[in-house]
Amino acid sequence: MKVADVFRVKNPEIRALHLTWIAFFITFYVWFNMAPLASSMLKSVDWLTADDLRLFAICNVALTIPARIIVGMALDRFGPRRVFSVLMILMAIPALAFAFGNTMTQLLVSRLVLSSIGASFVVGIHMTAMWFKPKDIGFAEGFYAGWGNFGSAAAAITLPTIALQMYGGEDGWRWAIAQSAVVMAAYGVFYWFALTDGPAGTVHRKPRKAVALEVSTWGDMVKLILWTIPLVGVLGILVWRIENMGYLSATGATICYAVIFAIVSYQIVQILRVNVPILSKGVPEDDKYPFNSVAALNSTYFANFGAELAVVSMLPMFFEQTWSLSATAAGLIAASFAFVNLVARPMGGLVSDRMGNRRFVMLSYMFGISVGFGLMGLMNSTWPLIVAVGITVFTSFFVQGAEGATFGIIPSIKRRLTGQISGMAGAYGNVGAVVYLTIYTFVTPTQFFYIIACGAFVSWVLCIMWLKEPESGFADEYQVSSVDLEIENEQRQASAGN
Repeated sequence: MKVADVFRVKNPEIRALHLTWIAFFITFYVWFNMAPLASSMLKSVDWLTADDLRLFAICNVALTIPARIIVGMALDRFGPRRVFSVLMILMAIPALAFAFGNTMTQLLVSRLVLSSIGASFVVGIHMTAMWFKPKDIGFAEGFYAGWGNFGSAAAAITLPTIALQMYGGEDGWRWAIAQSAVVMAAYGVFYWFALTDGPAGTVHRKPRKAVALEVSTWGDMVKLILWTIPLVGVLGILVWRIENMGYLSATGATICYAVIFAIVSYQIVQILRVNVPILSKGVPEDDKYPFNSVAALNSTYFANFGAELAVVSMLPMFFEQTWSLSATAAGLIAASFAFVNLVARPMGGLVSDRMGNRRFVMLSYMFGISVGFGLMGLMNSTWPLIVAVGITVFTSFFVQGAEGATFGIIPSIKRRLTGQISGMAGAYGNVGAVVYLTIYTFVTPTQFFYIIACGAFVSWVLCIMWLKEPESGFADEYQVSSVDLEIENEQRQASAGN
């Protein structure tokens, strides 16, 4: 696939790519519609405080992690078209509730529920994998993610103007947020009818059961349990932060910890229920896949997307304080980290397609992230500003490219489990953000950059040890196993019986 191919919108797969990244763009626009309007909210609602907005920011990512896991399971059962459409329509409800909320409880709960919209990313990853062949998937996934992810930056650029110029008045921010919600719901309806789950004749490969990821060996089942615990367990960090901020009592925190423990326990039980019968029966050789590769890619997304989410939240203040810039100038410079997404992430996928070795590309990008953040840790006020900006862009290039390379590999690991594997890796990006942002509250920016560099280096080492080149990574079609055919036959018989 060539870059010029993205302009051939008459091709069904290119049309599907554009419709899907636009859907992702809109969901991220809505997800990040609060931060640009924070000052307007404080002026309009006299009982709101800056601490309240910081709490909302925590809530804005809280449910994204479990939502990505649940959505990943739903994808493998219902397909990406239905899931994406339903997600956009349903999430418009809490967005509207937040827009017109008049109590602290209403704003808090609606923002918490709305955080589930962050799961939209993995839906488009699955849809794109349905439309593109393994040899082209890297660039397609990178283009989808890079342009769709720009929705957060677009919200920051346009929403203040919409609130002030289009609507005006004290409640302009409410109508701006509401408008974004209505647009998202309308696009959700459109998306349902606009395309299908892959080209005509595409077989939607489904797992036996969508409640837990299938594995190939007993050892892999133990690894899956160990890698599953942090996905929900990390929410304990958010509970701890909220309690420390005084918004949650000790009793309330204890209840939250108990709920988190119960959810983790339930997930472990489901893993056992799904995999023990499969492993006891024996997994055919042609259906096995290396879970170590999944674990390695979990670590890469923790270290690249987790770092991105964490860094973009502190970079403006870092530039403002280090080089004595105005808030506007610092914000524009920091925005360069996000703008690189438009090019770097598709390029990461394209390089993964062209190099002929997806593992080598992944390793190169992760090592580049480690070097980049290491250099950022050295930056101080004695450095020329232009050099600091250059290093920031250099680092961002590797961060975004690594994200594209990660999802250039995932669809080729195990076709029928793409939704669940994508959901798990995507969730680890948010786990990384929570962990890094929590660490940031205890360290200096210099130490923070070094810590992120170390995280990327650890991921690089894990990839060297665990990540395998996918066997069908450059094939014309995804590998179909004997179990895939067996499941397909069972589904066909069930349909005929109905």
